[in-house]
Amino acid sequence: MFHRMLLAFSLAMLSLSAAAENWPSRPIRFVVAAPGGSSLDIIARTVGENLKERLGQPVIVENVPGASGTIASATVARAAPDGHTLLMSYNGPLAYTQYLTTLAYDPQKDLVPVIQTSSQPNVLVVSARLPVKSVTELVALAKSQPGKLNYASVGNGSSSHLTTELFKSMTGAYVVHIPYNGAPPAALSVATGETHMLFSVPSVVMPHLRSGKLRALAVTSATRFPLLPDLPTVAESGLPKFESLTWNGIAVPAGTPSSVVQRLNREVDAILKLGDVKNRLNQAGLEPAGGTPEQFKALIEAEARKWAGIIRRTGAKLD
Repeated sequence: MFHRMLLAFSLAMLSLSAAAENWPSRPIRFVVAAPGGSSLDIIARTVGENLKERLGQPVIVENVPGASGTIASATVARAAPDGHTLLMSYNGPLAYTQYLTTLAYDPQKDLVPVIQTSSQPNVLVVSARLPVKSVTELVALAKSQPGKLNYASVGNGSSSHLTTELFKSMTGAYVVHIPYNGAPPAALSVATGETHMLFSVPSVVMPHLRSGKLRALAVTSATRFPLLPDLPTVAESGLPKFESLTWNGIAVPAGTPSSVVQRLNREVDAILKLGDVKNRLNQAGLEPAGGTPEQFKALIEAEARKWAGIIRRTGAKLD
């Protein structure tokens, strides 16, 4: 019995090795944890177009939104680990959504990080009707009227929700949470004065900033965001060490041959360095990232530790 099991295992390993040498041998399915037209979709299609040329196989982008990105992530986690199914996802499903709800997959065990594709801060915006022009003034106003101000979020357990809870915990300000189903309605609620403030990715709030209905106070990166260089950080506005980034990246099913992971990493890293790719991502409010699989894995683990504590303290849950 043991010898038969050993033989079967050896044959399986040989088959996997041969498949890795011939990779890719058919079209690649690129599952995106967001709807078409989203910033995540833009990254996937930009990378996919270039991967097609480099790998000699079609790259078919498949948008699988819903359940805060966990449907797409679970789909890829269950796929054959042969390098022909990729996941484009973001910080929640890859790092901390596991602390908000029970998942059908384990992000640390069932998925293998390939590369971080981009990063962007959230922008702290307030209604133009609110009489504040800085983070300091916002905190002072909120503290002077506990519970009178509210904040919009993209939804329970979203980056915008957790970022505001981090903000509240560091300032001691009490503002009421009003969750919305998605970024556009959340931003619109602040622009119309229905809510008072929001942490959002830049691309969503830019039209309202241009119209004058929103006022930007700060960005949540540790240093100033190159695409918004005149906007101070929350950290330099009186909250040292405050940082909250929205990042994206590619992962594959656990068990995918290391040679495939490394090849994918090299190709995508090179793609992200292309001038036209950088320009296209910048236009969507994104900064290309890149790096090694090990660096992406370290980022995921660090973010999981950080946000697990915030989630426990706030009792945040998914919708």
